[in-house]
Amino acid sequence: MKTNLTKILALFMITGVAFQSCKPKNAGNASSSGSAEKAYVAPGKYDEFYNLVSGGFSGQMSVYGLPSGRLFRVIPVFSVDPEKGYGYSEETKPMLNTSHGFVPWDDLHHTELSQTNGEVDGRWVFGNANNTPRVARIDLASFKTAEIIELPNSAGNHSSPFITENTEYVVAGTRFSVPPDNANGDIPINTYKEKFKGYISFISVKKESGEMDLAFQIECPGVNFDLSHAGKGKSNGWFFFSCYNTEQANTLLEVNASQRDKDFIMAVNWKKAEEYIKAGKAKRVAAKYAHNKYSEKTHTATSEMKKEVLVLDAKALKDICYFIPCPKSPHGCDVDPTGEYIVGSGKLAALIPVFSFDKMIKAIEGKQFDGSFEGIPVIKYEAALYGEVKKPGLGPLHTEFDGKGNAYTTFFVSSEVVKWNIKDLKVLDRAPTYYSVGHLCIPGGDSKKPNAKYLIAYNKITKDRYLPTGPELTQSAQLYDISGDKMEMILDFPTIGEPHYAQAISADLVKDRSIKFYKINENENKYVTKGEGQAKVVREGNVVHVYMTSIRSHFAPDNIEGIKMGDVVYFHVTNLEQDWDVPHGFAIKGATNAELLIMPGETQTMKWEPDRVGIFPMYCTDFCSALHQEMSGYIRVSPKGSSVPLSFSLGKTKPIAKN
Repeated sequence: MKTNLTKILALFMITGVAFQSCKPKNAGNASSSGSAEKAYVAPGKYDEFYNLVSGGFSGQMSVYGLPSGRLFRVIPVFSVDPEKGYGYSEETKPMLNTSHGFVPWDDLHHTELSQTNGEVDGRWVFGNANNTPRVARIDLASFKTAEIIELPNSAGNHSSPFITENTEYVVAGTRFSVPPDNANGDIPINTYKEKFKGYISFISVKKESGEMDLAFQIECPGVNFDLSHAGKGKSNGWFFFSCYNTEQANTLLEVNASQRDKDFIMAVNWKKAEEYIKAGKAKRVAAKYAHNKYSEKTHTATSEMKKEVLVLDAKALKDICYFIPCPKSPHGCDVDPTGEYIVGSGKLAALIPVFSFDKMIKAIEGKQFDGSFEGIPVIKYEAALYGEVKKPGLGPLHTEFDGKGNAYTTFFVSSEVVKWNIKDLKVLDRAPTYYSVGHLCIPGGDSKKPNAKYLIAYNKITKDRYLPTGPELTQSAQLYDISGDKMEMILDFPTIGEPHYAQAISADLVKDRSIKFYKINENENKYVTKGEGQAKVVREGNVVHVYMTSIRSHFAPDNIEGIKMGDVVYFHVTNLEQDWDVPHGFAIKGATNAELLIMPGETQTMKWEPDRVGIFPMYCTDFCSALHQEMSGYIRVSPKGSSVPLSFSLGKTKPIAKN
C-alpha cells in the first residue's frame, strides 16, 4: 500500500512540476484569436453577472463583474477593514466577537448564494470562516455582512456553507475532528480514535428575514469533512459530504491519512434528523458560541453568547447517516441539477466516481452494506455507483454543471478544466488553466438551473502570467466561454487573497434591489443626529459624547475644546446626505483604531482616547466634493484637571481670551 502511495505521489509531483514550468501549447490563443472581445464591457455599460469570490486568507469576500473581471467591492466579513472602519467602529465591533473574544481575522474559503426551489434568488450570500468556525450571511441589498454565527464542537469550518434547495438550512462540517466542547480536552492527542469526534452543524434560516439559528448538530465519527452539497429535486432531504482521514491519523497526514484506496462520501438524511429532533431524540449539550447580528435600522451590531446546542448521535440513530466508499482522499462532492448524480472528486484518484441517488436508496432499502465504520453503515461501492469517468486528468477537485447534461471538473495537478457527459461519462473537451486550478464556478452551476454561458476557474499559481511583485504573486481567475461545444478562454484577471470557491448570479436578480442610501428619518441609532441644529458635545464624567453630522463639505461641530487627558471620547457621526454614492469618512490624527466610512443616512461611532496634550486635526477621508480638502476641523486636548470648559463651534471663531 505504501509503495503504491509513493508511486502515486511521485507521479503527481513530476506531472505538477511539468505543468508549472512549461506553458501549455495553446497559451495565448485567447488574445491572438480576438476572443477577448467577448469579455469587453464598454464604459458606462453594466456587466451581466455578479461574481462573489471568497478571499481566502484575507477573511473577506470580493465582488467582480462578469464578463469584464472588474473588481467592484471588497465586503468585510471576518476580518477588520480599516478602509470602511469594519471591526473598528463601535457599531461593527460586535460582529467579530467569538467565544475566544474579539477575533479580527479569518480564512474565508467558500461562498454560497441563497436559493428558492433550487434556483438562486439574489437575497443573500453566505460565507465560511475556516479558522475560528463561523458562518456569515451577507445581505445582497446592501452588500454588508448582516449576521455571523459561531459553530461549537468544531475546528476548521471548511466543509461550509452549503445550503438546501429552499435555504431551509446552511450546513457545515468540521474539517478537524476534536473532542466535544463539553468534554475534557486535556487528553493525549494519540487518543484521537477514541475521543475525537466530527460534527455536522445545521443552521436554520428564516424564510423572510434570513435570520440564522444553530438548529442542531449531528455527532459523527472522528474524520475530516472536506466539501459538501445538498440534494435537489428527487434527492432533496439529503446532504452529501466528502470525508478523508478515515485512517483517523493524527500526525503526518500527507502519508498517514492517504493509506486507504477509498475514503467516504457521507450521505445525511436531514429530513429524518428533523423527525428525531421533533421526537425528542436530541440531547441538549452545553456549548458556548457567539451569535452576532447587524441591524440596518440602528446601523449597529449586537452580540449574544449562546449556551447550549441540540445534538443527535449518528452512531445511535443508524438511519440518518450512511457512508459510500469514494476513491481517494475526496475533496469535491457535487450534485447535478436533477439530483440523481453525486460526483466525488478524489485528489489522489485517477478517475471520477459518479454515484446514483436511486441506487443509493435501493442499496439502503436492501441493506447492501459492507459492514460499518464507527457504527455508521457503509454502502457497497458498486451498489451506489452509477459509473466512473476513466482517465479524465490528474488531481480532480471540484465539479459544476451546465444544465445540458454536461459536467465540468477542475484538475489541480494537470492544470486544466475537463468537460464530460454525465450520462455516458465520456470526456468531451479539456482546456488548460494557468496554473494549479482549485475550484470553478458556473453561474447557478450547483443549482437546478445553471446559466451555461461562462465558466470561471480560480487558480493558485500565476508565476509567469503577470508583472512580478516580489516573492508573493497575485492569485487569478480565468473566464471561459462555454456557450459552444468547446471551452474558450476569453479573460485572465487577478483576484484578491486566495480565491477558493465562488458563485455567480445574473445582475438582474440583484441590482434593482440595491440600497441607494439610508433614509435619515428611519435611522434608529440611539446616537443619531438628524440635523446640524442637534449637534452637541456632552460630558458624562470622563466620557465625552460628540454628536456630529457630516455633509458636503463640513462637519458640525468642526472645533471642539475642553477635552482632557484621561477622557474617553466617542464621535457619533451621522452622514446627512440623502443622495446615492456620497459617503463621508472621518479620521483623527494619531487614532490607533481606524477611520470611519459613513454611508448616506447612516451613523457610525469612533472611540478615541487622546495620548497627549495638543491640537488634533480631524478630516474627511472619502473624497466627496470639490471642497473635500476643506472638510476638516480641530480638537483641543488639555492636561488632566484643566479648567478649559467643554465647548464646540461651527463657522464662528471665538475671540482670543485676554490675559
